[in-house]
Amino acid sequence: MTNRDRLLGLTVVLLWGLNFLAIRAGLDQFPPFFFVALRFLVIAVPVVLFVPRPNVPLRWLLLYGTGFGVLQFAFLFWAMSSGMPTGLASLVLQASAPMTVVLGALLLGERVNRRQVVGIVVAVGGMVTIGWDRFAHAGLLPLLLTLCGAFGWALGNIGNKQARADSPMRLMLWMTVVPPLPMLALSAVIEGPTAGWEALGSAFDADGLPALAGLVYIVLLGTIVGTGLWTRLMSRYPASTVAPLSLLVPVVGIAASWVALHEQPTVTALCGGVVVVGGCLYGMTRPRASAGPAPAPATVSPPTPAPARV
Repeated sequence: MTNRDRLLGLTVVLLWGLNFLAIRAGLDQFPPFFFVALRFLVIAVPVVLFVPRPNVPLRWLLLYGTGFGVLQFAFLFWAMSSGMPTGLASLVLQASAPMTVVLGALLLGERVNRRQVVGIVVAVGGMVTIGWDRFAHAGLLPLLLTLCGAFGWALGNIGNKQARADSPMRLMLWMTVVPPLPMLALSAVIEGPTAGWEALGSAFDADGLPALAGLVYIVLLGTIVGTGLWTRLMSRYPASTVAPLSLLVPVVGIAASWVALHEQPTVTALCGGVVVVGGCLYGMTRPRASAGPAPAPATVSPPTPAPARV
């Protein structure tokens, strides 16, 4: 991965880490399933009207949209509305990174080198440390729901990778067309046919402005910019190279929740964050080639003359 693409990956980390604060603001106003539908609907409508569909197999577009858009956020928003702390949600969701690497190896035959394995194991160890330290802040159900969301993200990564889009941005935009209808149907059945729309109608008063600001952030920065850059990276590099970057998201998410929501982390959680960063950096960087004697120049033998034709 080039230094420029590493910088783009770290930009995604920052945007997605802060995205959890926007999600929390939105969930204070909207029912979770309706909020999932709404965040994609406001992008999907202009996309269908003005953006040409990418030339990719439909099955991979559907897998990308279902995994990344439907499963990930349906389970994540459900978990956070059921009591999952914002910072802890940003951590547990990154279980998608090792899940993506495993799925990439099993389904796509991608090779994982020893340095990447060590880096992921170290980073996951840091995540486990933080999760164990903060487990008391969340019940078992929210934790399991968030892990289901992480698996959905991993499936979406595989669909993204297999689509092999010549225009990653168009692929990302058309991914947003998949979630709205199934999520609106799920919201109507579980949350009630009018609950979400009533919440949207009351969001334009003073109390609802934070939720609308959160929606704008999620749509513009979290989805269009963040997911667009992520899709580009996934299209250019193996899943095992890009996915570990997401392990840095909880460091930003926990820090932002500490400042904005007063979810103060313990010393153990902070130490776990340092381990996560260290593991990611180790897995992403290549070892320097050891200096050694320069290879001897190859000796070129003169060509053997071809036999004469009679």
